[in-house]
Amino acid sequence: MRILALLCILSCCMSCESSRRPLEKTAQIINHVLDSKYIAKRNVDIWLPPDYNQKESYPVLYMHDGQMLFDSTTTWNKQEWSVDEVLLMLSDSIHMPIVVGVWNADPDRHAEYFPEKVYLSLSAEERITLDQIDREPGKRLFSRMPYSDDYLRFLVEELKPFVDSTYNTLQDRENTVVAGSSMGGLISMYAAYEYPNVFGRAICMSTHWPGTFSLEKNPIPAAFLQYLDSKVDLTKDLKLYYDRGDQTLDALYASPQNKVDSLYQAHGYLANQIQSMIFPGDAHDERSWASRLHIPFYMMFKK
Repeated sequence: MRILALLCILSCCMSCESSRRPLEKTAQIINHVLDSKYIAKRNVDIWLPPDYNQKESYPVLYMHDGQMLFDSTTTWNKQEWSVDEVLLMLSDSIHMPIVVGVWNADPDRHAEYFPEKVYLSLSAEERITLDQIDREPGKRLFSRMPYSDDYLRFLVEELKPFVDSTYNTLQDRENTVVAGSSMGGLISMYAAYEYPNVFGRAICMSTHWPGTFSLEKNPIPAAFLQYLDSKVDLTKDLKLYYDRGDQTLDALYASPQNKVDSLYQAHGYLANQIQSMIFPGDAHDERSWASRLHIPFYMMFKK
């Protein structure tokens, strides 16, 4: 399932780069603060294409970790996804989307993004063990029991109707994409399988299949495989993108991602439905994701 067409995609994107539009033509980023009956009040940043107008409708890209997408001067690690720059680089080759950047719920991010049904499929003993893991000294990895089902209800029942009623959007599933990295990759996969009639496409970068920081005696990857095995035949028209590097935390992903890829192959998924790519030398950080973001963007929005 490794994509040999990578060089072709990169060549296309490099030709786009030579005609890149000036960054000053990007539309403003509009911030909304939304109340919800499912989750805590949430910041949402809306990025509009440079040519956004009231006579056209646009695909919509829902992205997790919204505060990390556009401006490295405001992020905790001084890195960003460079979403606006990447989209502008591709502007001649793709249908430009509206980007909906949903801020994460740090310190509840792990609980909000961990697929709830997968967590509940673990034994009580396995869940107790997970609940004792620290993400850093004195701070639990799971600040509370996972509540990703409520997070998805917010996206589907509250946020999407707000976006569709406020902006000119293409509202069908083929034009509604969900994207994220690491835990954001997990919740993007989960969103596509829990709401396949809403999200027809998902971008899952550096997908955090281990759920924790080790593969040793870790039941989580197998639980994800079981979940996917129960879903993939029901939703074969989804378009999915997975990838991984091989440095830092991404070094954990080879074995579980290979098993996920084999599962899709066993279920007869074709290359035009799913891509799974490896980027040697890439680490688990925004700079790495930004450097290859043009590939899934081109896959999902190409003209």
